[in-house]
Amino acid sequence: MMFLGLIVVFAAVAAGVAVVLDNSGGAQMTMFGSEIPGITEQWHVFTAGAVLAIVLMVGVMIAALGFKRAISMRRELRDLRDEHQESLETLELERRKLQQALAQARRGMEEQAAVPAQRVAST
Repeated sequence: MMFLGLIVVFAAVAAGVAVVLDNSGGAQMTMFGSEIPGITEQWHVFTAGAVLAIVLMVGVMIAALGFKRAISMRRELRDLRDEHQESLETLELERRKLQQALAQARRGMEEQAAVPAQRVAST
């Protein structure tokens, strides 16, 4: 894939150089109805277009990186939310077990307290 990308880049550079070398006439460039000063040759127009294309590509790359980062952040937040839910469920299960153990311990203490009272009453 990288090799294919390099081939496309080299082809684009070769085409750009060919356009610059073949066009040697005068040119004017207007934007929003106003003439842009300093652009007098056709290769100036081409260079301005190339710079604009580079800026566009940088913008697209930044947007793609931001999109990728947003997706990874959403995935990480979802994983953290799931982990938090599992932790809460585990803690709830442990709480129930401890409540049952406490209830059994209290029943055992009540039974032990009841047994000596019966021995005293029978003697």
